[in-house]
Amino acid sequence: PFRAKQIYSWLYQYLATDFSAMTNLPRALRQRLAEEASIGPMIVRSELHSKDDRTRKILLELVDGKLIESVLMLYPPLGENSPRATVCVSTQAGCAFGCTFCATGQMGFDRHLSAGEIVAQVLFFARELRADPWTAAGLPGSAPIDHITNIVLMGMGEPLHNYDNVLQALRILNSADGFNLGARHMTVSTVGLVPAIRKLSQEPLQVNLAISLHAPTNELRGQTMPVNRKYPLQELLAACQDYIAATKRQVTFEYVLLSGVNDTAGYAHQLGELLAPLKQYAHVNCIPVNATSASYKAPGPEAIRAFRDILFEHGVSNSVRAERGDDIAAACGQLRTRFEKKRQA
Repeated sequence: PFRAKQIYSWLYQYLATDFSAMTNLPRALRQRLAEEASIGPMIVRSELHSKDDRTRKILLELVDGKLIESVLMLYPPLGENSPRATVCVSTQAGCAFGCTFCATGQMGFDRHLSAGEIVAQVLFFARELRADPWTAAGLPGSAPIDHITNIVLMGMGEPLHNYDNVLQALRILNSADGFNLGARHMTVSTVGLVPAIRKLSQEPLQVNLAISLHAPTNELRGQTMPVNRKYPLQELLAACQDYIAATKRQVTFEYVLLSGVNDTAGYAHQLGELLAPLKQYAHVNCIPVNATSASYKAPGPEAIRAFRDILFEHGVSNSVRAERGDDIAAACGQLRTRFEKKRQA
């Protein structure tokens, strides 16, 4: 409908924060919208910027008092690539899956976020960049960036556990009448919910898929990721193969490196053997763990390099994620944990 498209445009393209600003709508409609709906129902409880201003984190309070985190990561231009602005959003308050190395996983599950609450996190940072475009410090002449270029569903919660709301949010963000971000610029991460992965492969909206793998054997993965007891590696890899066959898209496998736990040469060889059958459709993102109350430690640079070299020997492409926002507790769940401890004190 005509009016709906107008409202969509105001919300997602003009980034309006008040219905009264929608001046091409009849006054009566603006009044009715103000009475029956709200824009931005979340309260910012904390906002932190890293020292280099490339990572910004917010703690948001929802209408029922639940707390979630969102992160904006800013990347300077690299070679011929333009600067990027990536928002990492939460899809749940808390998480039901209890991964031992994840701060959110230790909180337990509160509830699913609505599609509106997921989208609102993106809009918060979109408004911030629109009002104050970012230019990489120390790179004179580089073009400022004033819009969101990528969205990753890697914040608090398991996106595919909240499947319907997540897909609705992604459709809004992808819609030409809405936020108008291409599907290839959106990534959904999952601990490995096999039925949902297969369902996602059949969606018309083909976003990027990232698997939280973190171990190459069922024994080790079951120790750190309880979900592996329900969906072991053989089932997970079969679902990934089906996803690749249906979409012809590469799958990213996230591997949090835990010193002395999953970073040995033996595990690197096992990981390479596990993923080699996927050939060019598999990419491993090596992630040195952020310190949490679980007291895991990240391996040193030499150990990370050795692990990656073994993956290359098996023909598995890989990269290492640069640490971002360590000085502001940017890892998932850390800011909420600190805030709640202070509030209780």
